Amino acid sequence: MSRASIHLVRHGEVFNPDGVLYGRLPEFHLSDLGREMARRVAAYFQEQQSSGAKLVHVVASPLTRAQETAAPIAAALGLEIATDERIIEAENRFEGLSGVKSRLRNPKYWPLLRNPVKPSWGEPYAQQVERVMAAVDDARIRALELGGEGSEAVLVSHQLPIWVTRLAGEGRRLWHDPRNRECTLTSVTTLDFDGGRLTGVRYAEPSADLLPGAANIPGA
Repeated sequence: MSRASIHLVRHGEVFNPDGVLYGRLPEFHLSDLGREMARRVAAYFQEQQSSGAKLVHVVASPLTRAQETAAPIAAALGLEIATDERIIEAENRFEGLSGVKSRLRNPKYWPLLRNPVKPSWGEPYAQQVERVMAAVDDARIRALELGGEGSEAVLVSHQLPIWVTRLAGEGRRLWHDPRNRECTLTSVTTLDFDGGRLTGVRYAEPSADLLPGAANIPGA
């Protein structure tokens, strides 16, 4: 059996003064604080590499905010960025709207809320888990090809896909209150594998001290 670890990193804070639920919309760049968060998580992985971690592969969602978060990580580790559509943000029918919470009082949006378990307003949770885990498995195999036993890969993705993948890995139900996700900006959710078997989940927040000043829209 071959041990490997996959680190799922959420992107940094986005410049979004209008509070838009940006979803998969293009050209939402990191804010200045978001760039500092990206540098912070890059330093986190660089320190691990210096301590002997075999970080050999970096992958990012195609969205701008994920690519900009991955860039300093890849530079710090001396690696190139691979792009994988399967770790993109979830589809959301509220995409492009601001003030989503207040809009939910409008009856025209109520049909979208009919099934929170699926959820009815966007990409099914189970479908997100399936695509992310497929990308994780490919990254695990690629890391082992590049570095052998104990190799690690970094995948820069988005809050909801990371969170439901963690819930699935821990055997928990997928539907949840978005306000209760443990997946802060530039947090690191690590999946440990022995062969193809998930053996553990770990969580870290390299930018914890920067979070109080950050804008954070659930679902974005």
